[in-house]
Amino acid sequence: MAGRGANGRSTIVKNADGRWHGFVSMGSKGDGRRDRRHVSAATRAAVVAKVKELEIKRDAGVAAASGRSMLVEDWLTYWADNIAAIRVRERTLDTYRALIRMHVVPYIGKRRLDQLQPEDLEQTYKQLLAKGLSPASVLRVHRMLHRALKIAMQRERVARNVATLVEPPRQERAKTPEPLDVEECKRVLAAAEGQRNAARWTVALALGLRQSEALGLQWKDIDLDGARLSVRRGLHRVPGQGLVFTEPKTDRSRRTIAVPAPLIEALRRHRVAQASERLVAGTDWEDWDIVFAQPNGRPLDKHSDYEAWVKLLQRAGVRHIRLHDGRHTAATLLLTAGVHPRVVMELLGHSQMRTTTDIYSHVMPALAQEAADRMAKTLWT
Repeated sequence: MAGRGANGRSTIVKNADGRWHGFVSMGSKGDGRRDRRHVSAATRAAVVAKVKELEIKRDAGVAAASGRSMLVEDWLTYWADNIAAIRVRERTLDTYRALIRMHVVPYIGKRRLDQLQPEDLEQTYKQLLAKGLSPASVLRVHRMLHRALKIAMQRERVARNVATLVEPPRQERAKTPEPLDVEECKRVLAAAEGQRNAARWTVALALGLRQSEALGLQWKDIDLDGARLSVRRGLHRVPGQGLVFTEPKTDRSRRTIAVPAPLIEALRRHRVAQASERLVAGTDWEDWDIVFAQPNGRPLDKHSDYEAWVKLLQRAGVRHIRLHDGRHTAATLLLTAGVHPRVVMELLGHSQMRTTTDIYSHVMPALAQEAADRMAKTLWT
């Protein structure tokens, strides 16, 4: 036996079997009991090195909790409940929890966090793709793991973030928007006349609001006299909570839009029609101040809203497009009408100009040709 320390100090001893053992006092455990760590090696020098490494971590306050290493499942659960929960929106947090539960835990949840290897993630992604998950969904899993493991590395629960060593699946090229042309828009608006919430589709095609923004629109957001509309929230369905208002997608998404005069008149008519529905509903009316509501005043669900859009296109005899392509329609009409892309960016609530120009690159060649024609007239005519 050699190197025995005083109370609270590290101890190094040699057992009868010839191996050296070190014991380091790390402070107290969460339950108040003394936390004393054990290391061993064939030589005294090797044990001394291990003891010093533990002492350095202890003194720096970065020693991991004693006992068996955390499992991947345990860390991701802790990360979601205590770290991500105070940084992301409720819908994003629900997505994280679903990804952890369905696409991570069944594959690597029982792996020790400190033994996780890049190959573990690669095999997981391969299995997820094999069972039919899209490359975009696997990328969401990868990005979530990258964030969670980054925090784990910062807290020295792992030596490295293995997600940085893994290439996620190749992503499919984003689908090109399929906006309606002017004549198709006119047919859609004509088919909507006389229908419930007809102004819902005028807002979609004229202003390009996201579906959640349109469904979350309240009358207090609309200045009918000043012809202004403010986007201040979205409406989403959150598991366990139902339909709830959420903050806009980005700071740029919170915006005020000038509303065309014909749309203001359509909204005035819509408000009168809604007031009549309120009288009919009587005590069954729920006052959410929602602009586009059910006959009892409650908000519309996005699925029923989409079904109404599909039926409207069929009634108008117009080809089927995604509801989100109504937003693309508004932007395309504005750009082809000569509105500056910067203005379109502000109207749509894009966070940066590149988003606007990338999405609507199919319009840009025509705009460039128009700019060239105008320059020709300016200089040579």
